[in-house]
Amino acid sequence: MTAASRISAESPAVQAHLGIVQAVIQRMAANSASAKSWCIALNSAILVFVVERSDARFAWVAALATLLFLALDTYYLALEKGFRNAYNEFIDKLHRDELASADLYAVQPSGSSWDLFRHAALSLSILPFYLTLLGASVVIAKYS
Repeated sequence: MTAASRISAESPAVQAHLGIVQAVIQRMAANSASAKSWCIALNSAILVFVVERSDARFAWVAALATLLFLALDTYYLALEKGFRNAYNEFIDKLHRDELASADLYAVQPSGSSWDLFRHAALSLSILPFYLTLLGASVVIAKYS
């Protein structure tokens, strides 16, 4: 890049872009935490209903809800990782003086959607949490 077309790290456009990406990452993390909170609340309510009514069939509803929240939380975590990748690539380009003005207007996750989703699903913040809830629902459904 020529000195005239070089984009400075102190540029307001660069700072705004980084702020936008950081805000998206924070929103995805908050959505992931919210999904976990809602999953616990919903499962607790359903399982209390199961115990009060002595009808284990409704425990399968809790298991289904857990699977849906698992998919939603995994999606949020995959998006968060994709935006973190995009943020890091942007910073790398900035430090190598390879940043183009088009990079300032591209706010999208970086990486293969399938790989991001697969890695998120197998992460320690997803798998143990939802497998525990799913296991509890299945045990209650089978043995109540």
